[in-house]
Amino acid sequence: MNNPKRIAKTPRIGAAGSFLVQAACETLWPTRCAVCDEQGAVLCERCARSLPYIDFWRACPKCGAPFGSVQCTECNPVMLRTIGRTALPYRSCASAVAFGPATARIVSAFKDRGEQRLALRMGRAMALTVAPEWIDGNEGAVAVTFVPATAAARRRRGFDHAELLARATAEELGIATLPLLARPKSVDQRTLGRRQRARNIRGRFLPLPNAVPQKFVLLVDDVCTTGSTLAEAADALCALGCESIRCLTFARVW
Repeated sequence: MNNPKRIAKTPRIGAAGSFLVQAACETLWPTRCAVCDEQGAVLCERCARSLPYIDFWRACPKCGAPFGSVQCTECNPVMLRTIGRTALPYRSCASAVAFGPATARIVSAFKDRGEQRLALRMGRAMALTVAPEWIDGNEGAVAVTFVPATAAARRRRGFDHAELLARATAEELGIATLPLLARPKSVDQRTLGRRQRARNIRGRFLPLPNAVPQKFVLLVDDVCTTGSTLAEAADALCALGCESIRCLTFARVW
């Protein structure tokens, strides 16, 4: 007969215990605004209101560049040649805010300092940028996907920043999130120039082996700099069989 042994069980933390843990954390490491460092929220309302939001109707309807609705300086044939293209592989692109000091602090706090709660605020701003026809009607997006981070970046951060943004945006829009692209193998793009970015990322994206093509897709990333990454990811989605691709980012370098 086996001698029964008492097995110590790890006590579960109930709602009250969880509240106490959160209260202790807030006391030791209070939540601060990513922009102004004021205590209380990851992004205070004052800073949220003062962000450089992009006017959808004044932006380029193709690449989303601010003030490009009449004549775009970013997706014309001359600028496209600098990234080795004659046309963009997606129907349109939009961004919530212009990249500047305040938005740079938000992106840095989110990606580099691991403040994942910012994804909800960023995703909400991105969802508000989406035109109704992007998700309604016969040509509306039926799924949100994302530009996957490299495996090295995923390990370093502990999360995929674009995936969190995609899920937050999709929840706001009331549509599904589907991973469709495999993780690329490339170096960090942030230190590279326009032509270097295009060369570095070219051909790096592939569809996931078990990915199912979606007719209409909304492709999400955090920042659009030259458009090279979005274009390469869109190429892979086209190769998968996705017919209509629109792109959405939190910030746009201008």
